[in-house]
Amino acid sequence: MAMEDNRRGLWLAYGLWFTFWLVLLTLIIGILIVISTLFEPRGTLGRKLARVWGQLLLKILGIPVIVEGREHLVPGRTYIYAANHRSQFDIFVLMEVLPDDFGWVAKKSLFQIPLFGQALSRLGNVSIDRQNLPEAIRSLNHAAELVQEGRSLIIFPEGTRGISRELLPFKKGVFIMAMKAGQPIVPVSISGTMAIQPRGSLHIRPGPIKVVISPPIDPQEFQGRPKEELMAAVHQAIADHFDPDYPYGSDRSHN
Repeated sequence: MAMEDNRRGLWLAYGLWFTFWLVLLTLIIGILIVISTLFEPRGTLGRKLARVWGQLLLKILGIPVIVEGREHLVPGRTYIYAANHRSQFDIFVLMEVLPDDFGWVAKKSLFQIPLFGQALSRLGNVSIDRQNLPEAIRSLNHAAELVQEGRSLIIFPEGTRGISRELLPFKKGVFIMAMKAGQPIVPVSISGTMAIQPRGSLHIRPGPIKVVISPPIDPQEFQGRPKEELMAAVHQAIADHFDPDYPYGSDRSHN
């Protein structure tokens, strides 16, 4: 029992240490992004700063990232990346591993965070308000236009951070957008972030993250077919490589 208490105390210390750096770096880099977009409205520099933000947050905890499947991506090609979502660390690791320039389709509440939300907006990311259907439709149409113009986007089709071992049901709206955009969807399976920091926990337990990039799925092949078939294909591809027990296996003594 004493060893377990010591371990949890260490995880809390990691959590408090990381939260300090998360707030500090978000303030500093958020300000730099807002300033940079005043002089460079396209946001290219701002998105590079955002990538540095994610990379630094992983380096602070010394978290190793293992990536498989990069060979499936064609440099410079426009994609819609669809990833599972279990922790805020999913955001940092996608910043680390995905190539080229990309934006995010994210829930509206993130855009309401001081400086962080401003930075998201200035970089042309897409805000989704799922409580307001007309506004959500407009946002998804805008996202489709960005992809058609050559901007890769990241979506979390589960819609929120899950706490279950299985993937949550996917939201239909983002797949309607993907079919309209007509660019390949890349399933991305992220394992290990839930072990580092599950939703709602302040404790952080540094450990490895594994990312598997599956072959792109062409939505054009699903034209004229129910969107549920495209959803099922992406869901299966992510589920095939998502390991909720990574990196500790099924040994619950690590929890």
